[in-house]
Amino acid sequence: MLTMNEDLEGAIKTYLKLLDEKEYFEAHEVMEEAWHPLRLKKHPLANLAKGYINAAITFEHIKRDRKNVKEKAKKVLASYERHKHLCVEGIEHYELFNAASQKIEILKVKYCEILT
Repeated sequence: MLTMNEDLEGAIKTYLKLLDEKEYFEAHEVMEEAWHPLRLKKHPLANLAKGYINAAITFEHIKRDRKNVKEKAKKVLASYERHKHLCVEGIEHYELFNAASQKIEILKVKYCEILT
């Protein structure tokens, strides 16, 4: 059964906190629960949220040092890269989405040896 969360603002705030705590899988889960209603409503922010879900899972692969981590991380991060341009001023919860983008970009730099 799908778990859905209609509180997008709360989900992004929790996502940010979990990224700071290096709890990437949990960050993925929180954002995924908020993504389901967006996806079902064909909301314009659905793809942006999906990108953040995949960004979090990228860093979980790295954290767990999965087999073939470079290939897996780069493949999953591609979804974030495809959709990050949707984070523009004027969208709902821009400040929170922008903060998430900034955290992801910092993590990309931190793990650049794996992601390049």
